[in-house]
Amino acid sequence: MKMKDTLNLGKTKFPMRGNLPVKEVERQAEWHEEDVYAKRQEKNKDKTPWILHDGPPYANGNIHIGHAMNKISKDIIIRSKSMSGYRAPYVPGWDTHGLPIEQALTNSGVDRKSMTVAEFRKLCEEYAWQQINGQRDDFKRLGVAGDWEHPYLTLSPEFEAQQIRLFGDMYEKGLIYKGAKPVYWSPSSESTLAEAEIEYHDVESPSIYVAFKARDTKGKLPENVEFIIWTTTPWTIPSNMAIAVNPNYEYSVVAVKDRKFVVATDLVNSLATELDWSDYTVEGEPLKGTDLEYMVAEHPYYDRDSLLILGDHVTAESGTGLVHTSPGHGEDDYFASLNYKLEVLSPIDDQGYFTDEAPGFEGIFYEKGNELSIEKMKENNRLLKLDYFTHSYPHDWRTKKPVIYRATPQWFCSVEKIRERTLDTIDNEVKWWHPSGQTRIYNMIRDRKDWVISRQRVWGVPLPIFYAENGEPVCTPETIAHIADLFDEFGSNVWFEREAKDLLPEGFTHPASPNGKFTKEMDIMDVWFDSGSSHHGVLRTRKDLTFPADMYLEGSDQYRGWFHSSLLTSVAVNDEAPYKSVLSQGFVNDGDGRKMSKSLGNTVSPNDVIKQRGADILRLWVSSVDTYYDVRISDDILGQVAENYRRIRNTVRFLLGNLYDFDVKKDAVAYEDLASIDQYMMNRLNEMVRNVRHAYDTYDFMTVNHEITNFLTLDMSNFYLDYAKDVVYIELPDSKKRRNMQTVMYEVAKAVTILLTPVIPHTAEEIWAYLQEEEAYAQLAEFPEVVTYDNSEALESKWSAFMSLRSDVNKSLETAREEKVIGKSLQAKLHIFANDETKALLESVGEELATYLMVSQLAIHDLVEASEDATDYEGYSLMIEHAHGETCERCRGVYEEVGTIEAAPHLCARCADIVINHYPEALVEEEN
Repeated sequence: MKMKDTLNLGKTKFPMRGNLPVKEVERQAEWHEEDVYAKRQEKNKDKTPWILHDGPPYANGNIHIGHAMNKISKDIIIRSKSMSGYRAPYVPGWDTHGLPIEQALTNSGVDRKSMTVAEFRKLCEEYAWQQINGQRDDFKRLGVAGDWEHPYLTLSPEFEAQQIRLFGDMYEKGLIYKGAKPVYWSPSSESTLAEAEIEYHDVESPSIYVAFKARDTKGKLPENVEFIIWTTTPWTIPSNMAIAVNPNYEYSVVAVKDRKFVVATDLVNSLATELDWSDYTVEGEPLKGTDLEYMVAEHPYYDRDSLLILGDHVTAESGTGLVHTSPGHGEDDYFASLNYKLEVLSPIDDQGYFTDEAPGFEGIFYEKGNELSIEKMKENNRLLKLDYFTHSYPHDWRTKKPVIYRATPQWFCSVEKIRERTLDTIDNEVKWWHPSGQTRIYNMIRDRKDWVISRQRVWGVPLPIFYAENGEPVCTPETIAHIADLFDEFGSNVWFEREAKDLLPEGFTHPASPNGKFTKEMDIMDVWFDSGSSHHGVLRTRKDLTFPADMYLEGSDQYRGWFHSSLLTSVAVNDEAPYKSVLSQGFVNDGDGRKMSKSLGNTVSPNDVIKQRGADILRLWVSSVDTYYDVRISDDILGQVAENYRRIRNTVRFLLGNLYDFDVKKDAVAYEDLASIDQYMMNRLNEMVRNVRHAYDTYDFMTVNHEITNFLTLDMSNFYLDYAKDVVYIELPDSKKRRNMQTVMYEVAKAVTILLTPVIPHTAEEIWAYLQEEEAYAQLAEFPEVVTYDNSEALESKWSAFMSLRSDVNKSLETAREEKVIGKSLQAKLHIFANDETKALLESVGEELATYLMVSQLAIHDLVEASEDATDYEGYSLMIEHAHGETCERCRGVYEEVGTIEAAPHLCARCADIVINHYPEALVEEEN
């Protein structure tokens, strides 16, 4: 036997490298084979339910890094809930209808015009399924646990049927109506858009001041005055029907050369500058806006009246205080004109081209209409100024092209009728985890009048509306129930496969159709209505789920999207929110904080990260950033995460290596029998568990990461495990000191593994296989409980003071190393010159003090004896010199007795005692 064989050197088969890209796949296959997710659900079946309802990602394209952060975040939360006393199933979902899929098929060469609507929709469904299956594989590869074999899909017949029932309920309550008013219209998509489908980009637009000649001033103004308006959309001038003024403003007549203009009094001076009025006069007394009501102006180039109307939306912040009003192309314009029964003229077709309702503009794209309109006003001497400016303008989020306001017959959901109840729900019944979330969605609902829910597309859930012979809409509880049942059996494609008469209940009659003839609505529902009804189609119908959900978690853009539409539909039919709490996250940017885009080449593919580094590295990254706000990712950042992973892995490997001969059932030491330092470490572990569990409960992943990492690094690696080698390697295998430390090491390894399971489940399961627990998988374990020890306070006080002293000792040791006094700390002799309080602390620590401080020799003196070479600290001074004696070949400490023990001349007293009495053959080997 060699001398090194007398040491209890750590040994474990737990590899230093994780080889995650390979091992994770093998581990996931095992989880699938053993159905670990189902076992967790079975174990929790009688526990309190806690439901995170999945916001469905859109089924088109590969998953991106935002998807990965979202799904990993949900998985962390659900796993933590499952391991802390809740029944927390996860039912993933997909949003499957809408324009992108139609466009993808068209771009792939599908000739939509050569087939029926029903045939094209079947191709859309097949395409959606391809995307679902691809994305499902990607999400599962992230390590996300859930009921992947039974997801919810907005294209499934049962979901569509529930959506129809929800729609019918809202219709019955008078919340659904048809109207012709301006909505966001995308000429590039040929469809209406919801507010959530709008994004803003800078564009250059013309800025014009236009004079409208007066036709009838009601005797209150000179007959030759002109009303000046300002607009940035000259193309809407053909549909001008009115000029709006603020009833509370004053308006003045301004004489400029041979012309007289009417503008808001408060804006006269600024307009004089803007329009280069070098010499002007304000005539007469100003009139109130109410005095201008019902005056009549002349359209700039059509023989048509433009009525002066009142509008509270008119401001004096810019412009002239008089607003060009086109009821068919502006929401404010529309509502202001209602009281005046003005024509809602919108001479633009679905593709954005002028119709013959705008003489002289027929067949011209609306943007080209700017130039033509300006030219016509120049010819008539109506244009006072033309300029251009850059401003933010709404665009179609899919095609990235500008949208317009356009009045077309559409179906709407009245937000106004449920606004107050919805606002009350926001304020009093939902927990908004993000600081700004409540304010954001409150303001959106407060300012919203209605929601356009119809779309002029084919791939979606049809509006279940029939029309009688006189054009009257027909939607009754009887028709809704029948259509829902048809969809449940055949899917929504049946609407496009059958004639209206074959979709109605047998024998159905209606007074407005005496001949029994009906037609059907061909518009589909807004996809936000699809996903927004998931509380009805999923939470209410899946027996493993509950309503309302405990949480909705999505990106911050969903305050105007899924959070928003779900809230409106749920308040409409349930009179309550579909969620008890909402957690939103920021977006993922590149390492420089820039938005990711293919054109910049700065995108990070989660699949690439997984192939290179493994899913656990991506998951650990999610737990390392503050997802409440925008976060950053790059190869350098992932490299830092991988380094942190390596530290965690190596620390755990050291723990496992020193537990190779530890039987937890036989060798574990009860807390009350542990040494004081070991009890202190159990308290530190307990404090970490407390903080981590609180962080999980408050969805603070970053604190979970920091608490575990700091505990392993600062408390364990930098202190406890630093001096552990002097105990677990050197002492006899079954010694009390060693078993104490092994007990702590085991408890740390177990607790850390369980607490890390929601974050890095693949690695946690790898560690778990080396522990001696009854549960086959860490995922089936419960979070460690927070324990209260009677002596915790005294221990914390004592050892915190010691750790402060130890920190100062380390500083002095480092200085001694720099000055070449010592090499390693075990070559040091430490002199502590202490006051009475410090002496009492050192005495309470006990005979292991030198071991804890990682020095071979230690001398304690009175503070007054401190030499000039000592470094002063509060309450004590420290001095380092090279230890006297020789190095023990077994423990590597420096002691004076080395060389004086005849039977073991190369060992210190402690090692000699162990070797002589237990490993004498090692001495024989050494002599030979």
